[in-house]
Amino acid sequence: MAVLSFVEVADGKIKKASVEAAYYGSKVAESLGTDSIALVIGEAGADVLAALGQVGVKKVVQANNAKFNSFDSKVYTKIVAEAVAQSGATVVVLSFNNNGKLLAPRLSVKLKAGYVPGAVELPVFNGNTAIVKKNVFSGKASAQYQVATDVKVISVNPNSLAPVKGAGVAEVMQVIPTTVTDADFGVVVKSVDKITGTVPLTEAELVVSAGRGLKGPENWGMIEELAKEMGAATACSRPVSDVDWRPHHEHVGQTGLTIRPNLYIAVGISGAIQHLAGVNGSKVIVVINTDPEAPFFKAADYGIVGDAFQVVPALIQEYKKFKAAH
Repeated sequence: MAVLSFVEVADGKIKKASVEAAYYGSKVAESLGTDSIALVIGEAGADVLAALGQVGVKKVVQANNAKFNSFDSKVYTKIVAEAVAQSGATVVVLSFNNNGKLLAPRLSVKLKAGYVPGAVELPVFNGNTAIVKKNVFSGKASAQYQVATDVKVISVNPNSLAPVKGAGVAEVMQVIPTTVTDADFGVVVKSVDKITGTVPLTEAELVVSAGRGLKGPENWGMIEELAKEMGAATACSRPVSDVDWRPHHEHVGQTGLTIRPNLYIAVGISGAIQHLAGVNGSKVIVVINTDPEAPFFKAADYGIVGDAFQVVPALIQEYKKFKAAH
């Protein structure tokens, strides 16, 4: 019996969402009185893997092969399933990100496991039954799901449970044996283009977003400047990405990315329900809009009724003063 957390790496480092998943898995293991094991697929140094002990992981196993560096849901499903069999894991934890959304359903079928996507709290166990809370109806309500299968798969919404780090060091095990062959790869990756120099939107704790209220792509400079000063990621509404003012990977909403930053600043976005579905898990929402009747104000923690072309530059100057004083 154990709890297995699937951990993703990028450029030799553990992804922020995976650190959260590993912490979640460790807390589940603690409640069950069992071991917390992390499975890492890809290249990462022993010191990086051992540092997972800071979030409660006891053992780390690794599947390290150059062919595994590019995500393939079919291959990864086979590797995780083999790790579950070898460790005797009864709970598998993943992050509810793009890769997790592809991997978890496949894994659920292969393991004949019940699956709860997007958990927002730690599960409560009643015998063999896990009761897991998740958001439903685009975040307007929450539901309790009961899972009583022998193996349970849970994916965790990013930023749902902030890791509390300690001084632990995880035991790094040898590379796990896997039966993956070339025939298992359904996709051959020729090249990968990565966005560099910015905070990944799905991992950002601070996000500055804008919509059609900016009137054109030429006015995005102040949004980028504010984000740079704050160390934030930039995002946009769907209409903005649809007309190519901003790249599609910045689109947040029901048909784009779902994010849960600690702070979300929305500039010139009306706040249609489709957009809110992607950001209403944010800890704090600040809305800047000239229309006092904009729907977004109903969801905002703080609102500024004003012209973005006056408010945003003023925010930039005030933030620079704040940084200089601290």
